[in-house]
Amino acid sequence: MADQDWTGVEGKRVVITGATAGIGLAAATELARRHAELTIVARSWQRAHDAAARIAHESSWRHEPDIVLADLSSQQEVRRLAVELLERHPRIDVLANNAGAVNTRRVTTEDGIELTWAVNHLAPFLLTTLLLDRLTASAPARVITTTSDAHAGARIPFDDLESGNDTAKGFRRYGQTKLANILFTSELARRTEGTGVTANCYHPGFVASNFNRNNGMRMRIAMTLARPFARSNERGADTLVWLADSPAVNGQSGWYFVDRRLGKPSAGALDHLAAERLWTLSERQVDGTAPAGDGG
Repeated sequence: MADQDWTGVEGKRVVITGATAGIGLAAATELARRHAELTIVARSWQRAHDAAARIAHESSWRHEPDIVLADLSSQQEVRRLAVELLERHPRIDVLANNAGAVNTRRVTTEDGIELTWAVNHLAPFLLTTLLLDRLTASAPARVITTTSDAHAGARIPFDDLESGNDTAKGFRRYGQTKLANILFTSELARRTEGTGVTANCYHPGFVASNFNRNNGMRMRIAMTLARPFARSNERGADTLVWLADSPAVNGQSGWYFVDRRLGKPSAGALDHLAAERLWTLSERQVDGTAPAGDGG
């Protein structure tokens, strides 16, 4: 079945990460209003339970979303998450890789991977590839990844990542992960061409959410001062919902969107050789064969 047969999310299984707050919660609520069968992925049971109740109440949908718990910084947890999703759902029609973070301090995960890289890039890479057969069997199906214009000017430090000498952190690393999201989308689209699975990513704009409030008092103050200039969570989520629901993007794959329009990513995001190299490196990082030293 081709993606041209897509008629919207009503009755379709939509899995979304990072849906307990911010644009993820706003997107999940709107998708529920459109009668999607929702599964939200969260780290905290209480936050997930509260979000599910709020989604059901605000959308007036007939039941609360399904909840699956996972810490996306852990590759073992991502693998368990994929198994649980496959056991629960014979179909997965939309996978929205929305969870993300920025960390001003350098922290490494239990897998020896820098935390922002692990959550923002490797988690969606691993989860998507583990679910890809189910997505293909459910075609037409869509993979949507939340990126950012913070990718502009970034470059992937392949040599450092491959040698284990990587020391990136903070907003520099965040920009690299957002570039990785676009390159991942491009390569996924190439690899799924003709399968009925499409892959697209989008920039939500500067959103007035709780994002980046985990990095100390100075950053919380900065985000509070910037709040009057930010867009709402609902506006930030609009393109995600549109990419999940709209027949207007039937058959379109491998693109970067801003406000429901094709955006122009950086030259580095259009480097197909870099996209292939990133895919190969990511495969090695999730199977443990790439060096992962914390670099100090």
